[in-house]
Amino acid sequence: MATVIEPKTEQETQPQPVSQLPSEPDIFAAELAMENKSHNFVPLLLAAALVLVVGGTIYHFVQSSHEVLSVSEATTTVSGILRGQGPALVHFSTGTVDPDNGQQDPLYKILSKAGMVMTKPKGANLLLVAITGPGENVLSNIEGVQKVKKADDRTTYTVPLAERNLVSIDKVTLVKPHLAKVDYTWKWVPNRLGREFDASGSLVKSFTTWERSILIKSYGVAFYSADPTKTSILLTENDDGTWRPYTE
Repeated sequence: MATVIEPKTEQETQPQPVSQLPSEPDIFAAELAMENKSHNFVPLLLAAALVLVVGGTIYHFVQSSHEVLSVSEATTTVSGILRGQGPALVHFSTGTVDPDNGQQDPLYKILSKAGMVMTKPKGANLLLVAITGPGENVLSNIEGVQKVKKADDRTTYTVPLAERNLVSIDKVTLVKPHLAKVDYTWKWVPNRLGREFDASGSLVKSFTTWERSILIKSYGVAFYSADPTKTSILLTENDDGTWRPYTE
């Protein structure tokens, strides 16, 4: 008797796919990769922190630099202050003049001796004063001379004698932010007439002690050829970054 063999179906002939579980080495590799990423992140954090610290330091330095007065800024500021104080001046008049100290007033005596004016007594106390040619020439070469004609035929003159000039900025000390102490040296720079009004000059020394005291007190005579003067000033910073004398 013949054996009947049933034909195999297509499903029976094809192998079924089997899902593979990750092997232990693969799992270890994944964990190692994650651990490496974690370790690499720490240096990035440290680098970022370092950048913040350095950036903050630079910012603080830049900000602080605006609170410190540089020598260049001090030079500009102090020079402006000295100019703002104005020059030493002498005031006199021509025409019929009634001097403060009579016809022997030291002012008109020194102007006459310097060749600036000619004088002639008028009456008991008055002087007739006229400017000389050389005097006009001297005045024409001095910047800032003011000449005013009066209704009584007098002419008044206001003449600069010397200006303050900055010699050096010796030291700049930051007292606190926006406040600095500046030590500096300055000297007088006299013009042609100012040199005649120098208290240590031969012309002024030719006067009496009383006359010299009047000239120094009232008529612009000073020790213009003296050694430079050392002094100091407190400066405070304005909102716009410029500096000015500090006042409480």
